[in-house]
Amino acid sequence: MNSVERATFARAVPLDDLSLRPKPPRPPASPNTVLAIVCVGICLANLDLFIVNVALPSIGQDFKDASLDDMSWVLNGYAIAYAALLVFFGRLAERHRRNLSFLLGVGLFTVASAACAAASNVEMLTAFRIVQAAGAALMTPTSLGLLLAVFAPEKRGSAVRTWTAIGGLAAALGPVVGGVLVAVNWRWIFFVNVPIGLIAMVIGWWKLPEIEGHDAPRPKFFDAVLVTGGIGALTFAIVKVSDWGLRAPAIGYSFAAAAILLALFVWRCLRLKNPFVDPALFRIRQFTGAALVMAPYSAAFGAMLLSVALWEQTAWGWSALQTGLAIAPGPLLVPITSLLVAGRLIARFGAAPVVTAGIVAFAAGLVAWASLIGPEPHPAFVILGMIPTGIGVGLTFPTLMGVSAAGLPPSSFATGSGVINMIRQASLAIGVAIFVAIIGSPSSLPERLVAFQRGWWVMVAIVALGLVPTYLYLRQKPKAP
Repeated sequence: MNSVERATFARAVPLDDLSLRPKPPRPPASPNTVLAIVCVGICLANLDLFIVNVALPSIGQDFKDASLDDMSWVLNGYAIAYAALLVFFGRLAERHRRNLSFLLGVGLFTVASAACAAASNVEMLTAFRIVQAAGAALMTPTSLGLLLAVFAPEKRGSAVRTWTAIGGLAAALGPVVGGVLVAVNWRWIFFVNVPIGLIAMVIGWWKLPEIEGHDAPRPKFFDAVLVTGGIGALTFAIVKVSDWGLRAPAIGYSFAAAAILLALFVWRCLRLKNPFVDPALFRIRQFTGAALVMAPYSAAFGAMLLSVALWEQTAWGWSALQTGLAIAPGPLLVPITSLLVAGRLIARFGAAPVVTAGIVAFAAGLVAWASLIGPEPHPAFVILGMIPTGIGVGLTFPTLMGVSAAGLPPSSFATGSGVINMIRQASLAIGVAIFVAIIGSPSSLPERLVAFQRGWWVMVAIVALGLVPTYLYLRQKPKAP
């Protein structure tokens, strides 16, 4: 450009023209905006964990009346893969930008959802559900890592409770949403994730802050294989023990394989310099207590959602929509209890009394079903059980997640959340397997009623086990005078 051209350009375009100035940097998203975005991801992951419950009978009919044992793997395959990959992806994501890892998880989950909707048999659906679980496992720890990075330390507990309350609501609403969508076609329970996932990716790319990773050790995939194989073998043995008998060679081999794989996994965690699960996490009293309570609570929770949906459809002949609507009062109480009640109770009494109240309320709902539900359809009895279980979920789950996160150092946010969620998901799979094994394949309605009642009483005993670590680990020590 010569001098004449430069002068002409200067007169045509003044130097103070805003279009020539470098664009100012995009203002950082507020913590509440980040909370809203990551809650979309955790809602997708949790909603899809339970949305399949009410769809199982319809899916089984579409796939030539597949057995309950086969269909249970549509649930458990997801839960086991989710459990095993949470820590692996949580550790891996610590090395990279958390916003990009979160968006990659949403993308993988969205693509897998579309594939699930197109599945033509149980095996294909289970395989695509495992891919879905991989996307969910990448979303979950990175979403919590983003959340804890943008909130001030004094507000993290409240943010985590909100995050977990919304995620818990999504999980509990799964049967309700599933019932509405199955009324159209069961494939819509997966199709619905696609537009939500795409919108979340666009908004997340635009708004999420760039939280850089740090030089964390690379996790070992072999350890993820060990824990996956161990939990899978244990779940398989529990599901099949009612059909094959405890003395069947295959059952013995499965239990032995589970014991060997999980023992080797624990041994490697204790001996390696870069363990898959850092044993130091369990030297944090709050974290250990939350983990020990989370296991029995989650086992009973998974069995509870599956059992009520199965009973209403297979014993009473209700549609998926009727089933979802009858379950609705419980899920609706989860956010109300968590957001409006739990925080105030924790501030006044501490975490242990709140968790205790939650476990007792949850168990009361199971007791109501075991005592009241009979062969004749009775919506009031279902609601009578859903109300205390919904209150129990709202008090227990967000409080445990908040307690576990509160004691973690900043460098362990993603890993710690992955570990506690791994325990949760593995326990869900085991709880479903135990209930499927208890009910078996009854040939008459009276036999089915006895089997379900036995299952509900067993779940009461399992969730009550959570009271022991609550008392031992989560009670506040009296202050010295």
